Amino acid sequence: MSTFKDLGLNEDLLHAISDLGFIKPSEVQEKAIPILLESETDLVALAQTGTGKTAAFGFPMLEKIDVDSRTTQGLILSPTRELCLQITNEMKQYGKYCKGLNVVAIYGGSSITDQAREVKKGAQIIVATPGRMKDMISRRLVDISKIQYSVLDEADEMLNMGFKEDITDILSHTPDDKNTWLFSATMPKEVATIARKFMVDPQEITVGNKNESTSNVSHEYYLVNARDRYQALKRLSDANPDIFSVIFCRTKRDTQKVAEQLIEDGYSAGALHGDLSQNQRDMVMKSFRNQQIQMLVATDVAARGIDVDDITHVINYQLPDEAETYTHRSGRTGRAGKTGISMVIVSKSEVRKIKSIERIIKKEFVKKDIPDGADICEVQLMSLANKVNTTEVNHEIDGYLEKINSLFEETTKEELIKKFFSVEFTRFFNYYKKSKDLNVQASQNSRDDVQYSENSTRYFINVGSRDGFDWMKLKDFLKEILELGRDDVFKVDVKESFSFFNTDKSITPKILEFFTDYKYEGRFVNVEVSEDRGGRNRNRGRGRKDDGGKRRSSRGGGEKRFSSNKSGGNSSNRRERRNSEFSGGNRSDSRRSEGRSEGRKPRRSDSSSGEFGSSRPRRSRR
Repeated sequence: MSTFKDLGLNEDLLHAISDLGFIKPSEVQEKAIPILLESETDLVALAQTGTGKTAAFGFPMLEKIDVDSRTTQGLILSPTRELCLQITNEMKQYGKYCKGLNVVAIYGGSSITDQAREVKKGAQIIVATPGRMKDMISRRLVDISKIQYSVLDEADEMLNMGFKEDITDILSHTPDDKNTWLFSATMPKEVATIARKFMVDPQEITVGNKNESTSNVSHEYYLVNARDRYQALKRLSDANPDIFSVIFCRTKRDTQKVAEQLIEDGYSAGALHGDLSQNQRDMVMKSFRNQQIQMLVATDVAARGIDVDDITHVINYQLPDEAETYTHRSGRTGRAGKTGISMVIVSKSEVRKIKSIERIIKKEFVKKDIPDGADICEVQLMSLANKVNTTEVNHEIDGYLEKINSLFEETTKEELIKKFFSVEFTRFFNYYKKSKDLNVQASQNSRDDVQYSENSTRYFINVGSRDGFDWMKLKDFLKEILELGRDDVFKVDVKESFSFFNTDKSITPKILEFFTDYKYEGRFVNVEVSEDRGGRNRNRGRGRKDDGGKRRSSRGGGEKRFSSNKSGGNSSNRRERRNSEFSGGNRSDSRRSEGRSEGRKPRRSDSSSGEFGSSRPRRSRR
């Protein structure tokens, strides 16, 4: 492998590289830097998160710009504030010996006036999030009409977040003859479209295969009932005492909820999502980088700014909507040449998604069992023993040894060891001694078939893919508004303008009653019981009007349904309240909590005796 000097970088950059402790370039750096230094070209680079992409475009940009000019010559767009700040800090470190260099970060959540003032001083390089950048262009606070180099970093994520129009608008203010460098972990069709639109004969480099996961990460999945998901998370944490992890949830609400539960149960945890202020997010990330937080619960969007090399585990508390997103998640661990583990907690209805992810990342998952209480107690006991064994003696304790020895004059070595380790062991043992087995067996049948029985009811609902639903989003929607567990809704089948789903028969009255006069985005949602049992050969029928003259969406031919409207409209006030909660995104927090069968993890008593009693063990900080 070549050195950074072999790549052709100047002395100022090599000096900074030496200070940073970089020895050899990564594969993406080795491939990208010579191309960008030697030619004026567009570039598409596909590489996993954590492979050194910032340096791959940062060093060439710093080499090529004129630091003696106050004109903005380089623009780097990134999807999140955290990533924007991270890139800015790294660019400043790379260019710290480039006298006169000014790199400015532009992002939401901070004073736009202050940012404009920094740009006006003369910013050769601007690192920006699309939304704030577009705002500053519209206010004429920045001028990018003379830039020579533009970078789209984490391009796939920017497009997933809906920034396509913003990116298009921003780039329309730049010269046609600039060089555009696109860096991405995956290559969905949207990224390919951007490349075709804004780039001319781009060179392409790929580290590994497209969308493939890094070889430093092993992939595991754990099959549990959905109601036991949180308990499974705690057991996985307890079974890995030195865990330093990112836990991914699909929504901001779930992220906050899981983090709060972990904190209440005595774990060192924090939440990172878009509803936090910039100051709150900075504080959480600072605590995580310093390992004061062992378990960071995050959304996919917020996690794009996490660049920490020592993360041991990524835990997928919920699978993402898009299988490609899993690649980004797992890329948070196994960085900088280290190994990592990506864990997935799934219910039976989600097992089929594991196969989809395997095809994309070209890696196989290993199915593992959630550890039982005895296993966890043993792991915790040996972890404590190893810490004691490797602890350096603090001789400041010598002055207290006489009093301590007097307490144990008649205690044998074996008894003393037992007493000492029982302080920790007893708490875990008492908590887990009656714990149940959380593991379930995978289905051998097709999606959700294992859950179908004579005790289930199948429903027709007049929303479908045209309304923005796929099977997972519809399942989440029903789970949220009906306050059900994730496995309570199954056999979800989404068509263009209508869908089907199943629940247990026992909650059929609740389903039909709830959807009486229920509105979604201004129109009635009609739910009816269907005689169809979820077969694969349904024919699309024709839309019709019901007896009340209201238009119904298309439905499967030959299926008999019984409308939920038969219960009348005597609950309209409650329905309107529910409607407003749904449309405003502020549903009640009084939903049934999942996974409480083992109870809360009580806080450690303030007593120094370490007696467990009714308390559960608090996780020790690293």
